[in-house]
Amino acid sequence: MVESPAPAATIAPADVESRMGIEVRNIGIPPRPAILEQINREIANSEPDFAHLAALIGSDVALAASLIKVANSPYYGFSKKVRSVQEALLVLGLKVAVRTIAGLSLRAVFKRAPSFERFWDASACTARVADWLVQRLSGRHGVRPEDAYTFALFRDCGIPVLMMPFPEYRGILQQANEEESLSFTDVEDVALSINHAIVGAELAENWLLPEEIHQAIRHHHDLAVLQANPPPGVEPATRRLIAIAQLAEYLIQQNTVRDHNHTREWPKLGPACLALLELDGDALHTLTGEAVAVVHDHD
Repeated sequence: MVESPAPAATIAPADVESRMGIEVRNIGIPPRPAILEQINREIANSEPDFAHLAALIGSDVALAASLIKVANSPYYGFSKKVRSVQEALLVLGLKVAVRTIAGLSLRAVFKRAPSFERFWDASACTARVADWLVQRLSGRHGVRPEDAYTFALFRDCGIPVLMMPFPEYRGILQQANEEESLSFTDVEDVALSINHAIVGAELAENWLLPEEIHQAIRHHHDLAVLQANPPPGVEPATRRLIAIAQLAEYLIQQNTVRDHNHTREWPKLGPACLALLELDGDALHTLTGEAVAVVHDHD
């Protein structure tokens, strides 16, 4: 059994950052899958070749099957069933298809990790609700739905990275989920001298995700980033991505009795998220009701 963590203030921030850098190098971040490199080179062309993209994706049977399954899911609600990768690309569009492939690739990288089906399901649900939230708020916060989706999908990717080398990490996660005052990452830092936000940001940067996304992953448990006077260098888009995904997680927890990882983060971060998104209690109540259908819309 892991002992209760000491207050985070007992460790100097500079020491923590230095030790984290050493740990990240020692753990080893999974490299970006080659297929993502090939797909991104093709879509960077002025006129991407859909047939070539379909052939690239089709070379990975599991990836191709998963993409077709996603395109046929109730979430998209297409009237005609998709039967090929090329059809999936056409109906989903390149941006949605690429973010879907990135998420599928992320999951495949950790197929040897401990059973994490509920973790991936929760991440996918958070991504779906975050996408919906941006559209529901009419994009007035300058965040694109596809970016909200990608961030929410990758937000906690440092967790399976840490789970593999640290068997005790499962118990540390439970402590962090139940912690009512310390930051989630403070609990990890004290126990391991590293946290999933730092590791996840490193993975996202190595996988060439946009800067505002890997920055948001790094800071998604950091209250100071969400408050009125954030630290210098934090982009507005980063702050809004964090707020939207945190709100999405809250809406999920209000609308499900399933075994998602229910954390104590909303009391710590929620008020700042609502202020940043310019939402009051009435708006939150309305969104909670409207989110029911999205939360329960599964493949």
